[in-house]
Amino acid sequence: MARISFQLNPTLFTRVKESNSSNESQLLNLQNKTQIKNSRVLILGGTGRVGGSTALALSKLSPDLHLLVGGRNREKGDALVSKLGENSEFVEVNIENVKSLEAALNDVDLVVHTAGPFQQAENCTVLEAAISTKTAYMDVCDDTSYSLQAKSLHEKAVAANIPAITTAGIYPGVSNVMAAELVRSARDENMGEPQRLRFSYYTAGTGGAGPTILATSFLLLGEEVVAYNKGEKIKLKPYTGMLNVDFGKGIGKRDIYLLNLPEVRSAHEILGIPTVSARFGTAPFFWNWGMAAMTSLIPSEVLRDRKKVQKLVDLFDPVVRAIDGIAGERVSMRVDLDCSNDRSTVGIFSHKRLSVSVGTSTAAFALAVLEGSTQPGVWFPEEPEGIAVDDRELLLQRASQGTINFVMNKAPWMVETEPKELVFGIFI
Repeated sequence: MARISFQLNPTLFTRVKESNSSNESQLLNLQNKTQIKNSRVLILGGTGRVGGSTALALSKLSPDLHLLVGGRNREKGDALVSKLGENSEFVEVNIENVKSLEAALNDVDLVVHTAGPFQQAENCTVLEAAISTKTAYMDVCDDTSYSLQAKSLHEKAVAANIPAITTAGIYPGVSNVMAAELVRSARDENMGEPQRLRFSYYTAGTGGAGPTILATSFLLLGEEVVAYNKGEKIKLKPYTGMLNVDFGKGIGKRDIYLLNLPEVRSAHEILGIPTVSARFGTAPFFWNWGMAAMTSLIPSEVLRDRKKVQKLVDLFDPVVRAIDGIAGERVSMRVDLDCSNDRSTVGIFSHKRLSVSVGTSTAAFALAVLEGSTQPGVWFPEEPEGIAVDDRELLLQRASQGTINFVMNKAPWMVETEPKELVFGIFI
């Protein structure tokens, strides 16, 4: 079994120049990088929308990888494998069965866990199996409780000498790295001490990402929102606190609402920002009204019950799918950082298709782990032991391929569709 030596190494890649008017990022040539060549990557939930998108992105970014599509549906798995080519195969895996998991992880260099939803999961079965079999790990968890369970296994991962990253998808994930880079740049440029960090997310409909995203959204409506205000932890009602945020080119202004997302806590604790919050909004606009109504009309204990939520998903899914066809699946993230000397900086990431960009983003993290960016232990994306500071730029370049708008470290007025008027040389 060809295990990789996971140590913090210099960046091992070459950049191939490509520029065009659609703001495509540079493509990255990984053909001759022996550290990851022929590595075996198991994607759990590989027959789902997120897992399948991740597999396709990995096959394009690094064709020499051997991809194992893990799932329960062989028909769907074989269909995906036919698209991926000869360097791939389907593996039948039940993630609830420890023996099945450990058998699947045999002779695997990295396991990518995309089999959500992660809300209300009682334990981190896949991470525990990865530690037991000494296999590198990453997940696309979007749940605070699950991410903290994963972090509680940190010492075991260190003892097993395996690297693991939790919450490593698009949001949370790429958004965490964007936040970390904004904070680093602000401190390097003496913009004052970072005071407030705000994550703003928008997705048209479900983003074409399938019923799992719908289930995740409903489950989050059953959770109190944790935010931080001047260092104090506060709890708020989900889908309240509406803000109208300008996501810039290709997206424009959108209404967004408070949700309980793990990057709020991790950014507060790791980046040391006293005020942090996260909001999300969707389209058409009446979906937002419906989400807000659910928090008032449906008891929170129902929204926290995965079985009952699945019944709601089965009920609403056909209608959602139909409207998704009209709404499209544009996705946008905006990260705002305000500093103590009244200076602000912004990062924006927008793509026409969430179903594509989520796979590209997850693949970017997978390659970073394989290339040795991650130290042994369980890390959040913004921790330098998770994604080394010198490797963040490459990760963001990979993740942002195909975006319609990707900017970092800009003043808000430079990226908004309706910047504030300039009066006597001052923006107000």
